Amino acid sequence: MSDTRRMLAEMADPLFAELGPDAPSERALPQLEELGLPLLLVPEAKGGFGGDWLDALIVFRLAGYHALGVDLPAIAVGKVAGAGEEQHQSLMAFARAAQIAGALDAALGLAVGYVNEREQFGRPLGKFQAVQQSLATFACEAAAANCAAMGAAQALNRGAAQFEIAAAKLRAHRAVEIGTTVAHQVHGAIGFTQEYALHHLTRRLWQWRSEYGNDAHWSRRLGSAVTARGADRFWPDLTARTDPACR
Repeated sequence: MSDTRRMLAEMADPLFAELGPDAPSERALPQLEELGLPLLLVPEAKGGFGGDWLDALIVFRLAGYHALGVDLPAIAVGKVAGAGEEQHQSLMAFARAAQIAGALDAALGLAVGYVNEREQFGRPLGKFQAVQQSLATFACEAAAANCAAMGAAQALNRGAAQFEIAAAKLRAHRAVEIGTTVAHQVHGAIGFTQEYALHHLTRRLWQWRSEYGNDAHWSRRLGSAVTARGADRFWPDLTARTDPACR
Protein backbone atom coordinates (compact mmCIF):
# COMPACT_ATOMS: atom_id res chain seq x y z
CA MET A 1 0.00 0.00 0.00
CA SER A 2 1.34 3.42 -0.95
CA ASP A 3 1.80 6.16 1.65
CA THR A 4 -1.10 8.07 0.14
CA ARG A 5 -3.45 5.13 0.40
CA ARG A 6 -2.27 4.36 3.91
CA MET A 7 -3.09 7.95 4.90
CA LEU A 8 -6.49 7.62 3.22
CA ALA A 9 -7.21 4.47 5.22
CA GLU A 10 -6.03 6.09 8.47
CA MET A 11 -8.31 9.03 7.77
CA ALA A 12 -11.42 7.05 6.83
CA ASP A 13 -11.20 4.14 9.27
CA PRO A 14 -11.77 5.99 12.58
CA LEU A 15 -14.54 8.13 11.07
CA PHE A 16 -16.41 5.11 9.71
CA ALA A 17 -15.98 3.35 13.05
CA GLU A 18 -17.45 6.37 14.83
CA LEU A 19 -20.39 6.73 12.46
CA GLY A 20 -21.14 3.01 12.20
CA PRO A 21 -24.39 1.62 10.87
CA ASP A 22 -26.81 3.90 12.71
CA ALA A 23 -25.54 7.46 12.26
CA PRO A 24 -28.23 9.62 10.58
CA SER A 25 -27.36 11.08 7.20
CA GLU A 26 -27.69 14.64 8.43
CA ARG A 27 -24.86 14.00 10.90
CA ALA A 28 -22.73 11.68 8.79
CA LEU A 29 -22.72 13.45 5.43
CA PRO A 30 -21.14 16.71 6.65
CA GLN A 31 -18.27 14.75 8.23
CA LEU A 32 -17.77 12.70 5.08
CA GLU A 33 -17.84 15.83 2.96
CA GLU A 34 -15.30 17.51 5.24
CA LEU A 35 -12.82 14.79 4.28
CA GLY A 36 -13.78 15.04 0.60
CA LEU A 37 -14.86 11.39 0.43
CA PRO A 38 -18.04 11.89 -1.64
CA LEU A 39 -15.74 13.45 -4.30
CA LEU A 40 -13.19 10.66 -3.95
CA LEU A 41 -13.20 9.77 -7.66
CA VAL A 42 -13.66 13.29 -9.03
CA PRO A 43 -10.45 14.75 -10.56
CA GLU A 44 -8.66 17.45 -8.60
CA ALA A 45 -9.07 19.81 -11.56
CA LYS A 46 -12.82 19.61 -11.01
CA GLY A 47 -12.58 20.17 -7.28
CA GLY A 48 -12.50 16.53 -6.24
CA PHE A 49 -10.20 14.27 -4.25
CA GLY A 50 -8.54 12.92 -7.39
CA GLY A 51 -8.50 9.29 -6.26
CA ASP A 52 -8.35 6.23 -8.49
CA TRP A 53 -10.16 2.90 -8.21
CA LEU A 54 -7.59 1.42 -5.83
CA ASP A 55 -8.24 4.38 -3.55
CA ALA A 56 -11.95 3.66 -3.92
CA LEU A 57 -11.35 0.02 -3.02
CA ILE A 58 -9.79 1.07 0.29
CA VAL A 59 -12.64 3.44 1.17
CA PHE A 60 -15.46 1.18 -0.01
CA ARG A 61 -13.96 -1.81 1.77
CA LEU A 62 -13.73 0.14 5.03
CA ALA A 63 -17.33 1.29 4.57
CA GLY A 64 -18.28 -2.37 4.39
CA TYR A 65 -16.05 -3.33 7.32
CA HIS A 66 -17.87 -0.86 9.56
CA ALA A 67 -21.31 -1.47 7.95
CA LEU A 68 -21.47 2.28 7.35
CA GLY A 69 -25.09 3.37 7.31
CA VAL A 70 -24.64 6.10 4.72
CA ASP A 71 -24.22 4.67 1.23
CA LEU A 72 -20.96 6.49 0.53
CA PRO A 73 -19.98 4.21 -2.38
CA ALA A 74 -23.20 5.04 -4.23
CA ILE A 75 -22.60 8.75 -3.67
CA ALA A 76 -18.98 8.58 -4.85
CA VAL A 77 -19.74 6.43 -7.89
CA GLY A 78 -22.70 8.62 -8.79
CA LYS A 79 -20.35 11.57 -9.17
CA VAL A 80 -18.38 9.88 -11.97
CA ALA A 81 -20.66 7.25 -13.55
CA GLY A 82 -21.67 7.82 -17.16
CA ALA A 83 -25.20 8.16 -18.40
CA GLY A 84 -25.47 4.53 -19.50
CA GLU A 85 -27.44 2.30 -17.14
CA GLU A 86 -25.12 -0.65 -17.75
CA GLN A 87 -22.02 1.37 -16.71
CA HIS A 88 -23.70 2.57 -13.38
CA GLN A 89 -24.67 -0.94 -12.67
CA SER A 90 -21.10 -2.23 -13.33
CA LEU A 91 -19.38 0.40 -11.19
CA MET A 92 -21.81 -0.14 -8.34
CA ALA A 93 -21.31 -3.90 -8.65
CA PHE A 94 -17.62 -3.25 -8.03
CA ALA A 95 -18.48 -1.03 -5.07
CA ARG A 96 -20.68 -3.72 -3.54
CA ALA A 97 -17.97 -6.35 -4.09
CA ALA A 98 -15.53 -4.13 -2.19
CA GLN A 99 -18.01 -3.57 0.64
CA ILE A 100 -18.71 -7.30 0.83
CA ALA A 101 -14.98 -7.99 1.15
CA GLY A 102 -14.68 -5.57 4.05
CA ALA A 103 -17.80 -6.81 5.84
CA LEU A 104 -16.69 -10.42 5.52
CA ASP A 105 -13.39 -9.55 7.18
CA ALA A 106 -15.25 -7.85 10.01
CA ALA A 107 -17.64 -10.77 10.48
CA LEU A 108 -14.71 -13.19 10.46
CA GLY A 109 -12.99 -11.13 13.15
CA LEU A 110 -16.10 -11.24 15.32
CA ALA A 111 -16.43 -14.99 14.83
CA VAL A 112 -12.80 -15.69 15.72
CA GLY A 113 -12.98 -13.47 18.78
CA TYR A 114 -16.19 -15.11 19.97
CA VAL A 115 -15.00 -18.72 19.70
CA ASN A 116 -11.78 -17.88 21.52
CA GLU A 117 -13.72 -16.36 24.42
CA ARG A 118 -16.73 -18.68 24.64
CA GLU A 119 -16.17 -21.98 26.45
CA GLN A 120 -17.97 -25.27 26.01
CA PHE A 121 -17.19 -28.47 27.94
CA GLY A 122 -14.39 -26.68 29.78
CA ARG A 123 -12.45 -25.30 26.81
CA PRO A 124 -12.83 -22.49 24.24
CA LEU A 125 -15.00 -23.23 21.22
CA GLY A 126 -12.04 -22.32 19.05
CA LYS A 127 -10.20 -25.44 20.24
CA PHE A 128 -12.74 -27.76 18.60
CA GLN A 129 -11.59 -29.07 15.24
CA ALA A 130 -14.97 -28.67 13.55
CA VAL A 131 -15.08 -25.00 14.53
CA GLN A 132 -11.52 -24.47 13.33
CA GLN A 133 -12.33 -26.06 9.97
CA SER A 134 -15.42 -23.91 9.53
CA LEU A 135 -13.52 -20.73 10.30
CA ALA A 136 -10.69 -21.74 7.96
CA THR A 137 -13.24 -22.09 5.17
CA PHE A 138 -14.68 -18.69 6.07
CA ALA A 139 -11.19 -17.15 6.00
CA CYS A 140 -10.54 -18.57 2.54
CA GLU A 141 -13.81 -17.15 1.25
CA ALA A 142 -13.08 -13.71 2.72
CA ALA A 143 -9.59 -13.73 1.19
CA ALA A 144 -11.00 -14.73 -2.20
CA ALA A 145 -13.53 -11.90 -2.10
CA ASN A 146 -10.80 -9.41 -1.22
CA CYS A 147 -8.53 -10.65 -4.02
CA ALA A 148 -11.36 -10.49 -6.56
CA ALA A 149 -12.22 -6.93 -5.54
CA MET A 150 -8.55 -5.96 -5.80
CA GLY A 151 -8.37 -7.44 -9.30
CA ALA A 152 -11.44 -5.47 -10.37
CA ALA A 153 -9.99 -2.22 -9.00
CA GLN A 154 -6.71 -2.80 -10.84
CA ALA A 155 -8.61 -3.53 -14.05
CA LEU A 156 -10.68 -0.36 -13.67
CA ASN A 157 -7.48 1.64 -13.37
CA ARG A 158 -6.25 0.06 -16.60
CA GLY A 159 -9.48 0.73 -18.47
CA ALA A 160 -12.06 -1.89 -19.48
CA ALA A 161 -12.98 -4.07 -16.52
CA GLN A 162 -16.30 -5.72 -17.32
CA PHE A 163 -14.89 -9.25 -17.01
CA GLU A 164 -13.12 -8.56 -13.70
CA ILE A 165 -16.15 -6.80 -12.20
CA ALA A 166 -18.41 -9.68 -13.17
CA ALA A 167 -15.97 -12.18 -11.67
CA ALA A 168 -15.57 -10.13 -8.48
CA LYS A 169 -19.29 -9.70 -7.87
CA LEU A 170 -20.02 -13.36 -8.55
CA ARG A 171 -17.14 -14.50 -6.31
CA ALA A 172 -18.35 -12.18 -3.59
CA HIS A 173 -21.82 -13.75 -3.76
CA ARG A 174 -20.40 -17.19 -3.03
CA ALA A 175 -18.34 -15.84 -0.17
CA VAL A 176 -21.40 -14.18 1.38
CA GLU A 177 -23.35 -17.43 1.38
CA ILE A 178 -20.58 -19.41 3.06
CA GLY A 179 -19.28 -16.67 5.35
CA THR A 180 -22.60 -15.61 6.84
CA THR A 181 -23.61 -19.23 7.40
CA VAL A 182 -20.42 -20.00 9.32
CA ALA A 183 -20.54 -16.73 11.27
CA HIS A 184 -24.03 -17.42 12.58
CA GLN A 185 -23.33 -21.10 13.19
CA VAL A 186 -20.41 -20.40 15.51
CA HIS A 187 -22.23 -17.56 17.27
CA GLY A 188 -25.49 -19.39 17.79
CA ALA A 189 -28.50 -17.33 18.80
CA ILE A 190 -26.46 -14.36 20.03
CA GLY A 191 -25.54 -13.50 16.45
CA PHE A 192 -29.14 -12.46 15.74
CA THR A 193 -29.63 -10.26 18.79
CA GLN A 194 -30.06 -6.52 18.34
CA GLU A 195 -27.28 -5.74 20.81
CA TYR A 196 -24.62 -7.76 19.00
CA ALA A 197 -22.75 -6.32 16.02
CA LEU A 198 -22.86 -9.36 13.75
CA HIS A 199 -26.37 -8.80 12.42
CA HIS A 200 -25.41 -5.35 11.13
CA LEU A 201 -22.82 -7.00 8.92
CA THR A 202 -24.76 -10.04 7.77
CA ARG A 203 -27.92 -8.08 6.93
CA ARG A 204 -25.84 -5.73 4.79
CA LEU A 205 -24.01 -8.66 3.18
CA TRP A 206 -27.27 -10.28 2.11
CA GLN A 207 -28.52 -6.91 0.84
CA TRP A 208 -25.36 -6.12 -1.15
CA ARG A 209 -25.35 -9.60 -2.65
CA SER A 210 -28.78 -8.98 -4.18
CA GLU A 211 -28.01 -5.51 -5.54
CA TYR A 212 -26.68 -4.61 -9.01
CA GLY A 213 -26.95 -8.05 -10.52
CA ASN A 214 -27.62 -11.45 -8.95
CA ASP A 215 -25.80 -14.74 -9.52
CA ALA A 216 -27.66 -15.50 -12.73
CA HIS A 217 -26.92 -12.07 -14.19
CA TRP A 218 -23.17 -12.15 -13.63
CA SER A 219 -22.90 -15.83 -14.54
CA ARG A 220 -24.52 -15.09 -17.89
CA ARG A 221 -22.22 -12.10 -18.37
CA LEU A 222 -19.09 -14.16 -17.72
CA GLY A 223 -20.30 -17.16 -19.69
CA SER A 224 -21.19 -15.04 -22.71
CA ALA A 225 -17.78 -13.37 -22.71
CA VAL A 226 -15.95 -16.69 -22.57
CA THR A 227 -18.03 -18.53 -25.16
CA ALA A 228 -17.90 -15.62 -27.59
CA ARG A 229 -14.12 -15.89 -27.68
CA GLY A 230 -14.02 -19.68 -27.81
CA ALA A 231 -12.40 -22.31 -25.62
CA ASP A 232 -8.95 -21.93 -27.20
CA ARG A 233 -8.81 -18.26 -26.21
CA PHE A 234 -9.85 -18.68 -22.57
CA TRP A 235 -6.44 -19.13 -20.95
CA PRO A 236 -4.55 -16.63 -23.18
CA ASP A 237 -7.26 -14.04 -22.57
CA LEU A 238 -7.17 -14.69 -18.83
CA THR A 239 -3.41 -14.32 -18.51
CA ALA A 240 -3.41 -11.23 -20.73
CA ARG A 241 -5.53 -9.42 -18.16
CA THR A 242 -2.70 -9.39 -15.63
CA ASP A 243 0.44 -9.86 -17.76
CA PRO A 244 1.14 -6.98 -20.19
CA ALA A 245 3.53 -9.19 -22.14
CA CYS A 246 0.61 -11.45 -23.13
CA ARG A 247 -1.55 -8.66 -24.55
